[in-house]
Amino acid sequence: MEKKIILASKSPRRIELLTKAGFDVVVKPADINEVVDPELKPHEVVMSLAKQKAYAVRDSINPGSDIIIAADTIVYLDEIIGKPIDRADAERILMCLSGKEHRVYSGVAILSPNAEVIFSERTDVFFKSYTVEELQEYLDTDEPYDKAGAYAIQGYFGRFIDHIEGDYDNVMGLPVNSLIRYLKPYL
Repeated sequence: MEKKIILASKSPRRIELLTKAGFDVVVKPADINEVVDPELKPHEVVMSLAKQKAYAVRDSINPGSDIIIAADTIVYLDEIIGKPIDRADAERILMCLSGKEHRVYSGVAILSPNAEVIFSERTDVFFKSYTVEELQEYLDTDEPYDKAGAYAIQGYFGRFIDHIEGDYDNVMGLPVNSLIRYLKPYL
């Protein structure tokens, strides 16, 4: 019997990335209270949240021989930058990031009947400087409002990214190449 992949997320980007990688996923979003120890480093934060999401889904269903994958992604520049709460917050976040380098961390948890794998990936993202007018035009789109750091590398905002060092998919929310490497022994 083929093992199912249960994705503990409703993120359209994660679903898209896994589907493009050839996985048929069952979506079962995790419902957790995202609380972490403030002393944790950014990579530890995302691994902790991914693990909490994976366990929440495992505890809510009987996964049998299926594999649960959970992930969490943050943007970091001197502090964790989450999703904007509104347009003013998105503008504040993006003005802080303009012309600067920041880091994107994703944590991934893989739960199979016999194993638990938790890892993180970091990508450094370098933004071009942009004008207030360019930013306002971007803020008029729907893109910034459900994403950590208020941007999507694969979307409209991609024009403002100078370059990255690391995994592009990681910035979208799931480091697929690393995931496949860690997942392979359990399929």
